[in-house]
Amino acid sequence: MKQRFHVPRFMPLKTGRWESIMKLKQNELENKSTWEQKGFELPGYNRSEMIERTKENPEWVHFGAGNIFRAFPAAVCQDLLNRGILKTGIIVAEGYDYEIIEKSYKNYDNLSLLVTLKADGNLGKKVIGSIAESLCVDTGNTADWNRLTEIFKNPGLKMVSFTITEKGYSLVDNTQKFLSSVAEDFNRKPAFAVSYIGKLTALCYERFCSGRLPLTLVSMDNCSHNGSRLYEAVTTFAEKWAENGIVEPGFLTYVKEDIAYPWTMIDKITPRPAESVINMLEEAGFEDTLAVVTSKNTYVAPFVNAEEPQYLVIEDNFKNGRLPLEQGGIIYTKKETVDKVEKMKVCTCLNPLHTALAIFGCLLSYDKISEEMKDKELSALAEKVGYTEGLPVVSNPGIIDPKDFLDEVIKVRLPNPFMPDTPQRIACDTSQKLSIRFGETIKAYMASDTLKVEDLIYIPLVLAGWCRYLMGMDDNGKRIELSPDPMLSVLTPVFGRIKLGEKDGIHETLKDILNNKSIFGVDLYEAGLGEKIESLFSELIQGTGAVRNTLKKYLLY
Repeated sequence: MKQRFHVPRFMPLKTGRWESIMKLKQNELENKSTWEQKGFELPGYNRSEMIERTKENPEWVHFGAGNIFRAFPAAVCQDLLNRGILKTGIIVAEGYDYEIIEKSYKNYDNLSLLVTLKADGNLGKKVIGSIAESLCVDTGNTADWNRLTEIFKNPGLKMVSFTITEKGYSLVDNTQKFLSSVAEDFNRKPAFAVSYIGKLTALCYERFCSGRLPLTLVSMDNCSHNGSRLYEAVTTFAEKWAENGIVEPGFLTYVKEDIAYPWTMIDKITPRPAESVINMLEEAGFEDTLAVVTSKNTYVAPFVNAEEPQYLVIEDNFKNGRLPLEQGGIIYTKKETVDKVEKMKVCTCLNPLHTALAIFGCLLSYDKISEEMKDKELSALAEKVGYTEGLPVVSNPGIIDPKDFLDEVIKVRLPNPFMPDTPQRIACDTSQKLSIRFGETIKAYMASDTLKVEDLIYIPLVLAGWCRYLMGMDDNGKRIELSPDPMLSVLTPVFGRIKLGEKDGIHETLKDILNNKSIFGVDLYEAGLGEKIESLFSELIQGTGAVRNTLKKYLLY
């Protein structure tokens, strides 16, 4: 991202007066009236006292210092601090990209700015001060590692939460072999671990050695059954260390019995720092808008831009007491309910709509999801995939009404013009998403006594659209750059043989793709949809403009 330069401290106004520029530093917040006059909400508690209490009695540590953490859990914590419900804040720990700690936290006194992009065009601007400390999860950083060890030994520690992305829990590569750092860690003493889960398990070992103190590890990452993923990773490490005589056998029992790994479902979109937001903040007099890219390609800035709607549902399974997060809008419930909410979002009411818009947005040369929702055919496609074909198979979780959730997605979230989300970003890794986002719905139709899989139209149209997208050209016949996807090297040569306007050989081209259960979750021919998708694909490739014409045919009749 291009570096931005700022004139420090004062800025000229059109009136000829000069106005103080606001910087994200603790001492700058003392000039409260300046911030509030510009519409910035400040922490409503004594931050110095909060930091001191947190250091003495840490209750909440969070691993993963990225945008979703700052925009959601840290903001909920701030709300509870403002209301006096919590007395301690969060200690954030970053175990992958250590530059984030220096460039996005310590440079700004662990403060950040949450910019909420509201659908009515207004910006919510809130300075988040709930983070008491920021640390690197690095056994080579003696000071930070010793501090983390001290925190994990504290009996009052209730929860360690995570937003480290789905791949953060994986111990193996794409050949199912242990990653080299993980395999090496299995033979190292815990205090010398270098892999992410190895370092986490080493800290749990310190807690075990301090009296087998209970703990709860809460994955807040957007992946199915995330608590089980975390459990499997930690117990694998404990098992290997016990087998190799590095830790006592009792440690394996401890991580299985004295640590809880609740399932969760999280939903909030936090795009990369947007230039439009930077401009609006600078116009308001906020100086610290420099967005940088770290050496590990992480986009960081002193502010986070995010949508307003947010959901976090957590299985009520805690070993050392739970924080009162329900008073901040977070829902505690049963594991079965978490599973239903997650399936509602991922399989029917949000993620499939995103994928549908991503595919056809790329084909029709859109660069914003919100602009697609102004398109008559594309908005109709999103509605048909959600209301017509998705909702009938949703198992109502009870705590969130699926129809209300879908209404908010269609009417508020997707059309929000201030959310700088692109179809090209959402199209990344589509081959890895289709089995969950559409395959589960197809399976539900196949298993239903009342619904008929042959009645599906719009989901097959999306799948045919993905095949058309893989040809690497838009609806005008111009080449487009396909978004990153691990299957591109296998798929693009197949679709590269197809030409617009040529229908011969479609079955031979598609049959070994549409029957691939690892991509779609089902063999689409066995499901009774293979031939329908072939027919839709043949319509989409009739020539230039065929994508638009096909959408009109099926969505505007």
